[in-house]
Amino acid sequence: MSQISRFPVPDVIDLPDDLRTTILAVQEKVGFIPNVFLTLAHRPDELRAFLAYHDALMDRDGGLSHAEKEMIVVATSNANECQYCVIAHGAILRVRAKNALIADQVAVNYRKADITPKQKAMLDFAMKVMSAAGHISDTDFEALREHGFSNEDAWDIAAITAFFGMSNRLANITSMRPNDEFYEMGRS
Repeated sequence: MSQISRFPVPDVIDLPDDLRTTILAVQEKVGFIPNVFLTLAHRPDELRAFLAYHDALMDRDGGLSHAEKEMIVVATSNANECQYCVIAHGAILRVRAKNALIADQVAVNYRKADITPKQKAMLDFAMKVMSAAGHISDTDFEALREHGFSNEDAWDIAAITAFFGMSNRLANITSMRPNDEFYEMGRS
C-alpha cells in the first residue's frame, strides 16, 4: 500500500482515548478508517478541533441538505486541486444523493451537472467565496435570496467553503492519499 501522508502517521492504539474511540467508531460504521483521521492524528489537538468544526458545519440542520453540503466540498475541492477531498467527499456525495454520476459531474464542471438552478447558484457563491471572498457583495447575497437561500444558508455555504479550503491545503501539503474504498462507494 502507498504511503498515506508525508508526515508520520500514529498507530490508532497509541492515540488519546477520545480520538481512538472516535476513529474506531468511524471504522465500525463505514468499514475502514478514512486516511484523513490517520493523517491529521499526527497532531491530536488539531484533529480534535478539526473534527469539532467539521461536525458543527456538516451535521448542522439548516437550509442545505447533506448532499448539497457535499456538493460544495466537491466543487471547491476540485478548484483547489485537492485529490483527497474530491475523491472522499465525492463518495459521500454519491451516497447522500443516491446518484452514481453526480460527484463526477460536480467536480468536473458543476455548471453542466444535472443539478438544479438553485444548487448552481449555491455553487456559484461557494466558488466566489473560494476564489474571491474579498469581492463578495450584497449582489451575491441577493442572487442567493432569489433562489430561496437565507442569510444563514449563505453563512453555511461560506463556512463550508472556508473550512474545506483549509482542509484542501492540509491534504495537499501532507500528500494525503484517498482510501481505495472511496472510489467504489455509491457507484452501484
